[in-house]
Amino acid sequence: MTLEALGVRVAVGAATDVGLKRKLNEDSILVEPAAFVVADGMGGYEAGDQASRAVTEAFRRVGAGDRGMSLESIREALEIADEAVAEVAVATARGAGSTVAGAAIVEQDGEPHWVFFNVGDSRVYRHVGSILQQITVDHSLGQELYQSGQITADELAVFPERNVITRAIGAAEAEADSWVAPVMNGERLLICSDGLTSEVPDELIRATLTMGGQPGTVALELIELAKRAGGRDNVSVIVVDVLSGGRDFSAESLALAHSDGEGDTFLEDTTVPL
Repeated sequence: MTLEALGVRVAVGAATDVGLKRKLNEDSILVEPAAFVVADGMGGYEAGDQASRAVTEAFRRVGAGDRGMSLESIREALEIADEAVAEVAVATARGAGSTVAGAAIVEQDGEPHWVFFNVGDSRVYRHVGSILQQITVDHSLGQELYQSGQITADELAVFPERNVITRAIGAAEAEADSWVAPVMNGERLLICSDGLTSEVPDELIRATLTMGGQPGTVALELIELAKRAGGRDNVSVIVVDVLSGGRDFSAESLALAHSDGEGDTFLEDTTVPL
């Protein structure tokens, strides 16, 4: 699928799967010309799928098509989503919530930029060449303990409550974190639920994004990797390739990105409140 917004042409592949252990798929995905969103619902059979669908429908409702989005419209979508998920929760015995992770195209300083955002532990990655950078930071108990220095990276990997969510759409704490970066020709984005990242290590994700073919093929390959590793959760992925309309990477910027191993030079030092 090829889409265009603000002059940026992208090729997109997306897939979602119930996995091997769950009876219901509580994930929802949205692919629009200027917005790519994954939501992972919580609340069990009676509410999880409704919660995640409320999130993606909020972005569909606010989405500006090929005109791009804005910080205001992203904020509006998140507010609509929060209210809608709260309404779902009121009607259930167990309550409901949803994560969200996404990338939206906005205009800043006269050129297209990404706004990356998340609430919860669904993620956005950025991949160029053979370099993979995790953009978003999980809102989870394990991540917070790791960032505060209370546990090490090795301890985080086996921490039994590492996936306990500390922020969610529809919950008391629902603030999104967000980052701004220029759109770059040749980059590949991955937006995914934790059904992928809890089963497949980053190095294998990186290799698949590097060696894979078209976005649709890669999306299906990532789903299959998660299922082969156990498929204990629903898994959803969106792969976005920037074909044209963004900045060109220079050899110098790629060398700098490769030297620190994290790709930090892909991002401007800019965060935005949502």
